[in-house]
Amino acid sequence: MTDLNAIVSTFSTEDEQRFISFLSKKNKRKDTKNIQLFKLLATNEMTSKQICQSLYKTGSKDAYHALRKRLYQSLIDFIANTNLEEENSVDMQVIKYILASRTFLIQKQPKIAYQILDKAEDLAIEHQLFPILNEIYHTKIQYAYLNPSVNLEALTADFRANQKQHFIEEELNLVYAKIRQTLSDMTYKGKVVDFKTILYNTLESHHIDLSETLSFKSLYQLMTIVSLSAFATKDYLKIEPFLIETYNDLKSHKSKDKQLVYHIRVVYMIANTLFRNKKFEHSLRFLHQMTTLMNQQRKKHFNTFRLKHHLLKALNLNFSNHQEEAIALLEPSIHLNHSDLESLLDIHLALVMFYMQKNDLKKAKSIFAKFYHTDKYYIEKAGTEWTIKKNLAEIILHMELGDVDLIESRLNSFKRSYSKYLTNINQERVITYLNLASTYYKHPEKITTQKFKAKVELAFEWIDEKQEDIFVMSFYAWLKSKMESRPLYQTTLDLVKKAQTVN
Repeated sequence: MTDLNAIVSTFSTEDEQRFISFLSKKNKRKDTKNIQLFKLLATNEMTSKQICQSLYKTGSKDAYHALRKRLYQSLIDFIANTNLEEENSVDMQVIKYILASRTFLIQKQPKIAYQILDKAEDLAIEHQLFPILNEIYHTKIQYAYLNPSVNLEALTADFRANQKQHFIEEELNLVYAKIRQTLSDMTYKGKVVDFKTILYNTLESHHIDLSETLSFKSLYQLMTIVSLSAFATKDYLKIEPFLIETYNDLKSHKSKDKQLVYHIRVVYMIANTLFRNKKFEHSLRFLHQMTTLMNQQRKKHFNTFRLKHHLLKALNLNFSNHQEEAIALLEPSIHLNHSDLESLLDIHLALVMFYMQKNDLKKAKSIFAKFYHTDKYYIEKAGTEWTIKKNLAEIILHMELGDVDLIESRLNSFKRSYSKYLTNINQERVITYLNLASTYYKHPEKITTQKFKAKVELAFEWIDEKQEDIFVMSFYAWLKSKMESRPLYQTTLDLVKKAQTVN
């Protein structure tokens, strides 16, 4: 069955009102139930069976499914029409110029035709519309024999130069697709690969020269590839200067307003990198800019990015000693049904972390109870790494709650499921961490001793705090808080603050 809920969940309040108006104008009969169905889906408070019963007292499934199909088609028409209305008119204007010029060329009016084509060329060059430019040059060359003033050699050179730009854009698109597929295999299928080598080999095999002038879309894709590399290697420090520098070029790009969705993604990407590098104020500034962009074009992309924005803002606030504000920002989201399931899962896990740091274990447990699916389900929806974090959080929560019977079974289950994977990706320190954490519930009196602290010191190959992953740091903060008999949240903030001051 078509998931209408997922489509409707992307609508802003304004979109909902405009769509209802669209349906009202479209409806020829007064007994049409499409507006009722849409409103019920928008409130998201009833199951499909309940909606069917509400609309058709006899519970007619055939009529209900037919209504859903008609509403689906209306939604597609509305979205398409809206995009056509709001889409930057440059593309359409250039295409109109090309079509008009060809009419004049057929009518043997080359002077008028080439004047129109020149206008089309200027616009296409300004907005880096390489495929359309190809059509312009193709037309100019095809009918050059009608216009003696045409410099065919110069025109051919322009055509070749545009072909090269178009080729670079297409090749980078292929690289982007391959890298995303590789990361998907790592994240959702648990495949162990040398991501950095694959990245460079892929760029090289496609003859991508990063010094070339790139289109807005290509720059976005390049930034995404670099960001994915940091995600895979957990080295966000190296990519930060590149992202900031590239974004400064993007800000003056002619297509930045037209390709708003890419612009929002780029700003989010930078804000996330700054957060991972523990530069919270700087990250929040980019998130503020992201909000401004999300509100543009009648909030066209607001719902799409709302959860990602709220989550990243809350994480920045939490690690900046504004935990109550962070919790208040995320709490309403746990009751939502949104198409961005991955962000919803992240929000739930973030709130579990916040409440554990706050020592509100009852609240943490109630939110964790919502994770009732199998690990296989969560790996498919959010990835292996996320599922490992969820399991670690669960084990620590059981230790805090003193659920002795559950702790041992969860520990054994975790080791059976993930030890081999963690070894393959050189993250055996997770198992080492759990073995040390087990001391807290087995021999709590030992955890504050100097002997245990020395054991912890020797157990890990420590890396620079500035480079250490902030979520890894949060897990270590729990162990450190037990070793020092200090509140978890303050211990976490102290570790983060120390990392921020490292040269």
